Amino acid sequence: MTFVMLVAWLIVSIIGGLTAAIAGFGIGSILTPILGARYSIGDAILAVSIPHAVATAFRCWRLRRNIERKLLKGFGIASAVGGLTGAFLLIRYERFASLVLAILLIATGIGGLTNWNRRLEPGRAASTALGALSGIFGGMAGNQGGLRAAALMAYSLTPAEFVATSTAVGLMVDAGRLPVYIARGSGRLVELAVPIAIATIGVIAGTIAGEKILLGLSRDRFQQIVSVLILALGAWLLVK
Repeated sequence: MTFVMLVAWLIVSIIGGLTAAIAGFGIGSILTPILGARYSIGDAILAVSIPHAVATAFRCWRLRRNIERKLLKGFGIASAVGGLTGAFLLIRYERFASLVLAILLIATGIGGLTNWNRRLEPGRAASTALGALSGIFGGMAGNQGGLRAAALMAYSLTPAEFVATSTAVGLMVDAGRLPVYIARGSGRLVELAVPIAIATIGVIAGTIAGEKILLGLSRDRFQQIVSVLILALGAWLLVK
């Protein structure tokens, strides 16, 4: 990477961290396709998974008091198991997973903007199923945060509870999938060290800035922002 590319990568990483701090997802969704234009998509997923895990752990610690722990038990564990399964299926079914993910995200984004999701009250079984689904397709497509946020929109959570719970689930997913990614691509880590380091710095800076914005949002405004981001991500994946 040239100096200009490295600066641009840092800016993109800050934006990714900022978006994730506000909406509960965005690092993988933003950084992976951009880095994938320079490297292979497999290398991009490997490289981004490391700063993603660091920023997720950092954000989880800062918002730990807002985590909805009852939801975390069923939804979170199922999502982590699904993410691990999806990581193993990444290479074979990546394109199919991206297509299904795009359709689900578009539908959820529209639902959030029209408020139909507020009519849903998922039970324990449905919560587990939603968690598993988001984890599997997320692990396969490298964009688990968007679908996880889409699933969590079915619950009545404050903005801080939403992001905190999404972050805690994301940390569980990272714990499951990161060892798989590293084991399969450990030989590439040296070459990817610079973009990984820069992205890590950027997402942490973005996380700190985004947290201040998050805590000042009303529930309605927060849902609108998340719905638009989910819809945009789904549209982008569909076009891709």
